[in-house]
Amino acid sequence: MTAPIPREIPDLPAVPGPPLLLPSPVPATAVVAPVRRPVVALLRLLTALAAAGGVALELLLGTPARTLSYFGVQTNILLAVVMLLSARRAWRARRPLPSGVTGATMLYAVITALVYHLLLAHTTPPFSMTGATTLPARWHGAWTTLQILHTVTPLAAVLDWLLLTPAARLHLRQAATWLLYPLAYLAFSLIRPAFLAPSAPDRYLYPFLDVATHGYRSTLANALLLGLAIYALAVLLVALDHTRPTPVRRRV
Repeated sequence: MTAPIPREIPDLPAVPGPPLLLPSPVPATAVVAPVRRPVVALLRLLTALAAAGGVALELLLGTPARTLSYFGVQTNILLAVVMLLSARRAWRARRPLPSGVTGATMLYAVITALVYHLLLAHTTPPFSMTGATTLPARWHGAWTTLQILHTVTPLAAVLDWLLLTPAARLHLRQAATWLLYPLAYLAFSLIRPAFLAPSAPDRYLYPFLDVATHGYRSTLANALLLGLAIYALAVLLVALDHTRPTPVRRRV
């Protein structure tokens, strides 16, 4: 037989002191609803339009097969897509894209700018994405396109990270993953010449990856040095992300 249920349940003793709240690994973004940020959405939309416009202008100046093979053009296509999605999320008050995606996009944009300004801008013959053998005149189509793809949009990506993105979102474990795309592009740049005629002027798009001029040993050595520099840059960006101040969050 079961014991009868008491009609009155005695009061429980009071808990001494306030209850202790244990620390939780759940980030604040999981419990705090994001706010609508129309100004941020507008700025990211402008960055996406600049990247897409630079790619479109380059497609008008050169052949699509050659234009779309450049690392800088592919990076700007990725930047346009990521910024467009980020603008849509900021406008609709949705959670931001994963930091691994936005961090990789910014890294590739910075690589595009550094490689152009440090290794390509002063080469002889001059670097051209259309196959021209003369230096493009300032403010003409070819020069303007180079500046948009290699200066304007990378700078916009960095400013978006510094001024509009919360700090400490990047992680060191992501740095190695970000190298997958540069490695894939290296394989592409070495395999691509096999499908072109030996006399084609655009067999090798970048002078430091020109196997016909440097041979495979020197080319792979250049690629190794560039890969180490890219990884060091990725680690530096992660470190800076954890030391920079978080932008003041306003309803903008």
